[in-house]
Amino acid sequence: MRAQSYASVANSYKEVATVELPKNFDFSAEERIYKWWELQGYFKPDVNNDKEPFVISMPPPNVTGALHMGHAMFITIEDIMARHWRMRGRPTLWIPGTDHAGIATQLVVEKMLASKGIKRKELTRGEFEAKVWEWKEMYGGTITNQLRRMGASCDWSREHFTLDKQLSRAVVEAFVQLHEKGLIYRGNYMVNWSTALQTAVSDLEVDHCEEPGKLYYFKYPIAGSFGEEYLPIATTRPETLLGDTAIAVHPEDERYEKYVGRRAVVPLSGGREIPIIADEYVDREFGTGALKITPGHDPNDYKISKRIGLPVINILNKDGSLNENAGAYSGLDRFVARNKLWADLEEAGLAIKTEPHTLRIPRSQRGGEVVEPLVSQQWFVSMEPLAKKALKVLEDGELEIIPERFKKVYAYWLSNIEDWCISRQLWWGHRIPVWYSKTAECGKKYIVARSEEEAYAEAMSVYGADVELEQESDVLDTWFSSGLWPFSTLGWPDCFVEDFQRFYPTTVLETGHDILFFWVARMIMMGIEFTGRLPFSTVYLHGLVRDSQGRKMSKTLGNVVDPINSINEYGTDALRFTLATGTTPGQDVNLSIERLSSNKAFTNKLWNAGKFVLQNLPPASETAFWTRLALQKFDTQEALDQLPLSERWVVTKLHILIDAVTVNYEKLEFGEGGRAIYEFFWSDFADWYIEASKTRLYKNEEIASVACAQSVLVYVFDKVLKLLHPYMPFVTEELWQALPHEGDALIAAQWPKSSLPKDLHALQQFADMQALTRAIRNARAEYTVEPSRRISAFITATPATSTNILKEKAVLVALARLDPHNIRFGPSMPEDADKAIHLVVAEGLEAYLPLVDMIDVEKEVHRLSKQALKLQSEYETSMKRLSSSDFMKRAPVQVVQAIRDKANEAEEKLNAVKKRLTLVEKMAVQCSK
Repeated sequence: MRAQSYASVANSYKEVATVELPKNFDFSAEERIYKWWELQGYFKPDVNNDKEPFVISMPPPNVTGALHMGHAMFITIEDIMARHWRMRGRPTLWIPGTDHAGIATQLVVEKMLASKGIKRKELTRGEFEAKVWEWKEMYGGTITNQLRRMGASCDWSREHFTLDKQLSRAVVEAFVQLHEKGLIYRGNYMVNWSTALQTAVSDLEVDHCEEPGKLYYFKYPIAGSFGEEYLPIATTRPETLLGDTAIAVHPEDERYEKYVGRRAVVPLSGGREIPIIADEYVDREFGTGALKITPGHDPNDYKISKRIGLPVINILNKDGSLNENAGAYSGLDRFVARNKLWADLEEAGLAIKTEPHTLRIPRSQRGGEVVEPLVSQQWFVSMEPLAKKALKVLEDGELEIIPERFKKVYAYWLSNIEDWCISRQLWWGHRIPVWYSKTAECGKKYIVARSEEEAYAEAMSVYGADVELEQESDVLDTWFSSGLWPFSTLGWPDCFVEDFQRFYPTTVLETGHDILFFWVARMIMMGIEFTGRLPFSTVYLHGLVRDSQGRKMSKTLGNVVDPINSINEYGTDALRFTLATGTTPGQDVNLSIERLSSNKAFTNKLWNAGKFVLQNLPPASETAFWTRLALQKFDTQEALDQLPLSERWVVTKLHILIDAVTVNYEKLEFGEGGRAIYEFFWSDFADWYIEASKTRLYKNEEIASVACAQSVLVYVFDKVLKLLHPYMPFVTEELWQALPHEGDALIAAQWPKSSLPKDLHALQQFADMQALTRAIRNARAEYTVEPSRRISAFITATPATSTNILKEKAVLVALARLDPHNIRFGPSMPEDADKAIHLVVAEGLEAYLPLVDMIDVEKEVHRLSKQALKLQSEYETSMKRLSSSDFMKRAPVQVVQAIRDKANEAEEKLNAVKKRLTLVEKMAVQCSK
């Protein structure tokens, strides 16, 4: 039996899973449970199952990464999806993998080499790549091991790495096909340039930070005016004036209209002149209203230059120093040049002033250096043809994005898309499959091929056998390979392999809303272009995980919550449940230690409920009885109708829960579904039914009643564990294995059926008894009745309600702490109603609790009188000090306030005691009549 396998595997890890559950769930058992699942092959799809598969691709975390809360969030949500559909009987494939993370990995390895006194440029490219592969083999598994800690039930036998052989082949094929279609080209365009990394970087790898800076005001002389006329200019980067090619003013700005069409002299340039133009782009309210146009170093200026045909001058070297176009400032670092140039402007009498100004500085995510807008030769993908197809599937309703509001964001981006710079000046990554001839006489600029052999074959057919080729040194943007992820991991470009045929398209794509553009949209475009089909039909976007105050987690703020530390302290299940139930699609999640602690308590509550059920069953050695319990079902109306009220109520509530939660899972409403399970288990099952079941289980000679309670406890708890398993896989599997069950593993158990019978009348009948119980409990609390004290009750109700409550008299007695020998029922109030507390519970249901049973009136009057005297004395003492003018003059303010607070507190307590004393004295008068 597989259950024996569970025990044997547990034993092999020296953590035996037995029917005798320990006091608490041991978090260290999670590793043992996970290994057992993996060894049994539960993470793999059943290839013999012909149902429609459920397929999801894991967003590949960086191979350099360590688990953070963003990873924990997507692992939790995706694992919930996978476990749910696996239990629903669909062959389920969750494809894991990691990204080679070009920039991040190269930086990590360069730092490692630097610690050994080795610089990257001292190595050949091949030697450096070998060092990176060595690092990857040694440390690359860290993140995947941490994903296992989170319980990720993905098929590790299908794990991929974006630089593995299969995916690298797919990347080359994609590049070649796009080039053949005329969608890839090489050109000079503006990119984000990292001077430290000396490579182009994507927008996603640039953080815009608000920082204090300056606005520099200076004079731009008008040509031919001999210094008499000038335009005042304001800029945040004065060094870039050496690359200016125009000055622009707004066409309706009367201040400058006379200068339009004339020319200005670039300061400190040796007399270079540029035109003064009118353009509606200019903001008349910013600075002076006159704008210097620097197409080589400002993205907006670059667009203007392309629109009206201005020349582009680059003044920067790749390392951030100024080049020969900067004249006397050539060779200086950009920030050194800024200071020197400003000093020279002051000396030349061209500086006007500086003023503080808050800047949005673009900084590299990786190195933190200021990123420069720079025009350089790069490889690009023409995006408009791809975007049109990706937009059409949304418009046609083929693509669903959750939450819906992100459809507009997706559509806006695709409608305003720009060409994609796909080249990076790195050594680690997919080298662009382009070759150049080393011989100058070759007229063809480059050759695109699937391999070096193919490139040589083409080159020799054109240029002869002596041709020599060298491959493009740039690598592809990491997002290029990631864009192929849903189908490259399934075998593409081999479209006839089994995995591609069976599992493509995938079912859903789940990821953070922050990469809707950079990853999701690109996968959609690539999938349609290369396979002719959407790679997935549903996109589910989760929010960011923030701290309890809603702030972004950062090392600077010191508010980072480490998932592994959280797992060690609270358990994986508590962390997963906290993330899942705190989320709404697209909304950020505030994570607090209080919620983690609360859900750790939920884990313990679940564990204790399992122990209670187990302790009230016969030994597991009674296999026939255990088998009957495991197979017991209440899936017919007849079976449900035969149950007593408490059992009918809890089973009906369970069946309603199954219907609702199943819909929540299908609609991807994981927060709502988890909260519904929590509420049912804690409130209905643990607080009410378990307490009610004790009246059947304890000191009960009716064997049928005991067996009924045992069956319902096992039935309901089994279903709760199944509903909860996708959220909290470890504790639910451990409990399920210890209790009577059908099947080998909870992870592969059948999902509870929907549309099971319900008794809605039982809900109302039990609700009446709950309301009565609560009313009596509240009265006991109000009159501070000792918990052990049993009290009498007279209940007036309709005949039907009285009959229902009478049948469950033992439950009412237990839950309300009533005297079982002194409960009376009647159609109207008792004769001694004036000596009782009257409770109106509901229409047609009231209760009378004799005052004499509630408290010892004489003792309570004595106690309250004594307490009142003490509080009166405290109040008078404080007020006496406050009324002393001498004290008020000499005492510090904080001392006076402390005395005043003490007086207020004593007065408040005194009033409460007096109110209570009046009530008790009234009771005494009533009882004496």
